[in-house]
Amino acid sequence: MADHTKNVFISHVHEDDAKLGELKGLLSRNGMTVRDSSINSSNPNNATNHDYIKTGILAPQINWASTFIVYVSPNTMHSQWVNWEIEYAAKQGKRIVGVWERGAHSCELPSALQEYADAMVGWHGNSIVEAIIGERDGWENPDGGSCAAVPLKRHPC
Repeated sequence: MADHTKNVFISHVHEDDAKLGELKGLLSRNGMTVRDSSINSSNPNNATNHDYIKTGILAPQINWASTFIVYVSPNTMHSQWVNWEIEYAAKQGKRIVGVWERGAHSCELPSALQEYADAMVGWHGNSIVEAIIGERDGWENPDGGSCAAVPLKRHPC
């Protein structure tokens, strides 16, 4: 696989901050360098005004990215921001890729991800890279296996 560099925004819950390094490492080992504009503990957001957080912090970071990744763990469903971030990315025409957390078996997905994802892939480097660069669409189970015939933009496996 050729080397690729992408500007990405990784939507996640802060409880999963440490796992973003694992995701970036997996991508790097599979020929992809990511420049990540997400808000995390190394790039904190201490603002309290929700409108400012949306328009002054999150929107510019998402706009900068060419691809929007959602790191999906059992905690993701409970985020107050993930659905808004996905919907905003969709309105901006971003490619939206969901990535199941390493070792995931299943969990509830944010409704916006179910509606707008271009791809939902398991924890497999090649699959994630192919989804990010647009060579893989559709839904995978967390183990990387194919889902039954499910309309992509409606609901997951």
